[in-house]
Amino acid sequence: MCEYHTGMAAQLTAEEVRSFVDRITAGVCPDDPAAQVDVVAALETLKCAASAVQAEVSVVYDARRRADEAAAGVGAACRGRGVASEVALARRESPHRGQVLLGLAKVLHAEMPHTLARLRDGSLSEFRAMLLARETACLPVELRMFADEETCADPTALDGVGTRELVGRIRRLVAELDPAAVARRARKAASDRNVTVRPAPDTMTYLTALVPVAQGVAAYAALRKAAEAARAAGDPRSLGQLMSDLMVARVTGAADTGSPEAAPAVPVTVDVVISDESLAGGHAPAEVSADGVPAEVVPAEVARNLLAQAIDQPADSEVINWFRCLYRNRLGRLVAMSTRSRFHTKAMGEFLALRGAGICATPFCDAPIRHNDHITPVADGGETTADDGQGLCQACNHAKQAPGWRQHQVGHPVDRHQVETITPTGHRYTATAPAPPGWREPRYVQAGPGRYQLIA
Repeated sequence: MCEYHTGMAAQLTAEEVRSFVDRITAGVCPDDPAAQVDVVAALETLKCAASAVQAEVSVVYDARRRADEAAAGVGAACRGRGVASEVALARRESPHRGQVLLGLAKVLHAEMPHTLARLRDGSLSEFRAMLLARETACLPVELRMFADEETCADPTALDGVGTRELVGRIRRLVAELDPAAVARRARKAASDRNVTVRPAPDTMTYLTALVPVAQGVAAYAALRKAAEAARAAGDPRSLGQLMSDLMVARVTGAADTGSPEAAPAVPVTVDVVISDESLAGGHAPAEVSADGVPAEVVPAEVARNLLAQAIDQPADSEVINWFRCLYRNRLGRLVAMSTRSRFHTKAMGEFLALRGAGICATPFCDAPIRHNDHITPVADGGETTADDGQGLCQACNHAKQAPGWRQHQVGHPVDRHQVETITPTGHRYTATAPAPPGWREPRYVQAGPGRYQLIA
């Protein structure tokens, strides 16, 4: 158990932690260079120790919640539901990250006490502790505890050890302890293959495929061979550009256009949200999104080019274009959307996704929207309206079904859509819908006593 709840040790309180934070942030930087480096090192130790305490407190809270729910008659399969989301909110992380951190805390507490001790004394960071837990996950508990002792029992053994060396150490040890487990993990890893997309600078994205090594090497070699052949035939594009364009062409089934500015037609719906001012030549950025892909901010000129290319299609093109008007009020809140069909569930779901830029409405969650959710449950009188609706990821929608979770809309009806989440412990978190493209918050300056002037 967490030592703050055992023996004669005084309980740690949030007020004490906040007071200490105020103390160190208000401190003056020392003049001596050596002392400055010492402060940096001491703060790094503090960060590691704080991560250890967070892990221990999270484990205690999870156990307490499960015990209380068991006493209340909650089924074993439902106990602890939502705890990871509570941890995520408290740590300002996504629900997925909260699940990972809570899982790490449980593993360190129950199976890797030496790693937890090194985290507490600052010899390991939370990131490195997570790597050790991940690399030993395939081992039985007794072997995992042995690997933990071999690797982290002696703090001096970690002096000067980099992340790559530490991971190499634990991988070699795991392979020696249980080669069959490593082989099973390798076979299971093939089932985790997937494709992900994430933003990159300058209106680019990283399209990443996680595939078995043989397939990955074969795909890369095939793209490189085709790109080298095109280069030998006189194509002016670089090797990297050719491989990128060939991959897009082969995945989408469209012909290689030879230019990133004239991307091949892709048989999916792509939403370009742009203000009327920017469409007419303004400079406010726009957003580009697709089903299951959060919105990405792009410059107005890029958005206008995308729209122009979509409209300027040959007569026999299969590309279909249509325009819809999204209406915002004077405070930048999206309030309605026009459509060629009546306002039904699908259209409302599209509106909720556009209002939230395709991102889950839960605070700190960056996952794409998967579910259209009633803020006030239908069983409690919630209505199927835009005001009582929000877009959530699957994990957040399931988490709010746990006992003790509540949500309601806050703020004036004409303000931007806001939802307050209240967790079982009474903590409150507010999520505000992002501003639509082209909107700038009004800025005022004081022009005189009691007088303010709008400047932007």
